[in-house]
Amino acid sequence: MANRFSPSVFLRNLITKKNIDAAIESTKENHLEKTLGVWDLIMLGVGAIIGSGIFAIVGVAAAGENGAGPALMISMIIAAIACVFSALCYTEFATMIPITGGAYIYTYATLGEFMAWIIGWVLMLEYAIGFIAVSCAWTNHFLQFIKGFSAFLPHWLTNPPQWLISDYRGAVNYYNAQGIDPSTVIPSFGSVPFCINLPAIIMILLTTLILVKGTKDSAKMAALMVFIKLGVIGLFVLAGLFYIKPENWTPFAPNGFEGIFVGAFIIFFAYIGFDALATAAEECKNPQKDLPIGIIGSLAITTIVYVLVALVLTGIIPTGAANVPEGLLKAPMAYAMTVVGQDWIAGLISVGSIAGLTSVLLVLHLASTRVLYAMSRDYFIPSVFQKIHKKFKTPHVLTITVGVVGMLGTIILDLNVAASLCNFGTFTSFIIVCVAILIMRKTEPDRERPFKVPFCPLFPILGILCCGGLMVYSMVISKGESATLSAELFVVWIIIGILIYSSYGYRKHRKVEKLENKAE
Repeated sequence: MANRFSPSVFLRNLITKKNIDAAIESTKENHLEKTLGVWDLIMLGVGAIIGSGIFAIVGVAAAGENGAGPALMISMIIAAIACVFSALCYTEFATMIPITGGAYIYTYATLGEFMAWIIGWVLMLEYAIGFIAVSCAWTNHFLQFIKGFSAFLPHWLTNPPQWLISDYRGAVNYYNAQGIDPSTVIPSFGSVPFCINLPAIIMILLTTLILVKGTKDSAKMAALMVFIKLGVIGLFVLAGLFYIKPENWTPFAPNGFEGIFVGAFIIFFAYIGFDALATAAEECKNPQKDLPIGIIGSLAITTIVYVLVALVLTGIIPTGAANVPEGLLKAPMAYAMTVVGQDWIAGLISVGSIAGLTSVLLVLHLASTRVLYAMSRDYFIPSVFQKIHKKFKTPHVLTITVGVVGMLGTIILDLNVAASLCNFGTFTSFIIVCVAILIMRKTEPDRERPFKVPFCPLFPILGILCCGGLMVYSMVISKGESATLSAELFVVWIIIGILIYSSYGYRKHRKVEKLENKAE
């Protein structure tokens, strides 16, 4: 027994790799229902990617501190290129290992148990924290939308108190900016102040109920939201073309290359989502054929849409001004239409933004649940999370748990910090997947690959360099409070993950291994 826990055994366990064939075979015993076709995947992909980035963050990337200005189009292309290399790697893995879990499973099959846990933990940062960030953005757009009906709705509904629609930090900053003592306005229970983002919590509750019912229903909901937001974006581009002033594109890059790369880092958050499709591979009807189309297709569609929006937005609104309007930073597309006197289009854009953010919430909630489900099947987290609903064939316990965590997260984390924190998680997972492809090509060169990354090893290496470069560059250049706090929280998150693995995950996994060996 003592030898079992010797340093050599411990280290060997850390690098133990998952048997791919056994993992695929095990999914037949307690499988998720296969309901997703190629159209569902494209709708889920576009639904996940086109959301808060195009409706909110694009303004910050263009006109915020060290913004890219009209060169935002270049920033978007850089971010897309960084994504393409990683997307190709995800596609090869998803068709080769069509089971739920995404990057977690790919890492387990190439880098071993410990790194798989870390990536699973990082994916929680990407999906769950991104889920919180988007729910906070949903609140902002919803409030802007209902304010348009202030003549018909009661004042308390169109102008709710800040402590009822924000996290504590955001509420304090808001009241301080208004010259109001927060302690006199924010209610408290004893000495504990009470702030709650009620609209976000209600929306998370709705997505939880939809996902518990079934993945197919979620895809239908996402498809409806996609049609609405693409229609609204198309209207913005077509109408905005008539109000473009070419002089607004000068200077093209007011902050030079620094602004372009900072813009690329910020807008990278807008591309998060295509990788979420890989986590649902086990629920695809024909993953080998449909997943490549879903992943690459959704990324191509959204890149074209993003560049068109950036072209029109920066042509209508000067983005190099010293005093940047708040509307440009919070709701840039709607603000641009208001400036040119097209208020009715601005109203429709608000509807599209709500639809867009709703579809993103659905996909991020789905992805975080599937990653945790894969980890529960490996017994790194309690086995209760393996439970599948008898009627709906969904991991309902996990879906509800992620929903509750998301609700709590909206109370303590604001949008800017959550978005930056999500970026760190995304960059890390993309880099690891590119590394894993290089390893798998060496260790299992003869394994059937329905889709292959072209020009390997060049493309995976470029993916590592692009994502790593943007990540490092942002940490060196960005000096904002949110960026600094996010970098610190990312390190804390990794440390917490290591502690959980060493105190629970490692021991639980070994205990199950021992029972399985006895059974054999």
